[in-house]
Amino acid sequence: MEFKQNSILFFLVALLILGCKNSEKNKTEQESKNSDSYVLVNDWPKLPDNFTLGSPTGLGLDSKGNIIVFHRSGRTWETMPISHLPVIEENTISKINSKTGEILNSWGNNLFIMPHGLEVDNQNNIWVTDCGLHQVFKFDSSGNLLMKLGEAKISGNDSEHFNLPTDVAVTADGSFYVSDGYGNSRVIKFSKDGTYLFEWGKFGNKQGEFNIPHGIDLDNEGNVYVADRENNRIQKFDAKGNFIAVWQNKITEQLYSVTIDNKNNHLFGIDYMTVNDTIVKGSDIFRFDLEANLQMQFGRTGFYDGPISRYHDIQIDNNGSIYVGDILGNRIQKFKLK
Repeated sequence: MEFKQNSILFFLVALLILGCKNSEKNKTEQESKNSDSYVLVNDWPKLPDNFTLGSPTGLGLDSKGNIIVFHRSGRTWETMPISHLPVIEENTISKINSKTGEILNSWGNNLFIMPHGLEVDNQNNIWVTDCGLHQVFKFDSSGNLLMKLGEAKISGNDSEHFNLPTDVAVTADGSFYVSDGYGNSRVIKFSKDGTYLFEWGKFGNKQGEFNIPHGIDLDNEGNVYVADRENNRIQKFDAKGNFIAVWQNKITEQLYSVTIDNKNNHLFGIDYMTVNDTIVKGSDIFRFDLEANLQMQFGRTGFYDGPISRYHDIQIDNNGSIYVGDILGNRIQKFKLK
């Protein structure tokens, strides 16, 4: 009887050891697969000596694959309130050739106080949010103003005001969503001509609530994805604002931005981690499928041996290359598929 029990015990221990080895092997293979997926493109972009790239808070892609960046030049966000600050005298919006890294043009001087989010729609119009002005702007690709929402330097929570708006997402028909933002913890939908339609959200951590809705994007079905920054999660809603799902991972912190790769049905997100709000750990890039399964992750957690970063926005081009705006290093980085 004792021999039989010992044999069973030995068999179970052997299975456990084998299972651990297989698990470790699978983990190693997965990490190896992930680590071989992307590589940093060095010496990109190529900025002229007289060009000052401030915190690149918003990124977009036009129809030709050029990167549009919204940055703060020499401006820093250190204290509140920020509406009393003067407008930035230098250019704040630049178009960069995604292949060569060369700057094609720059504009946006004497327009903004605190640049934040940027979106390029299917007509190559450029949408931006300014937290200092509490406003949302729409420009054509040449920088001509087409629309302005909100009252300059006046915050509010009604249908005609914003409170530190963070980002914009534009639908195929021209209607658009604004994540609003640091002050109001809501998402608002407007018609193509800027008419208020409806809103949802309030401060909190339950479904449909937000603690800084910081980034926003849409998939081909019209679903809305919101980077709920301080709740460390991405929430998914239908076009009417009805809650569908929440995506959260124990290894993410402060989810800053979300973008949908509609070509490959991938969801990308970026986070930022500190310890006790003092020790900077940096950012990670995440890729999920649209069923919320984590496919890859890199940055502070491995296989990118570079300076600590604080990624603020992310974009994916048609070739699968990743672009991130780093507001800690005041730079834009490009990662391409191997």
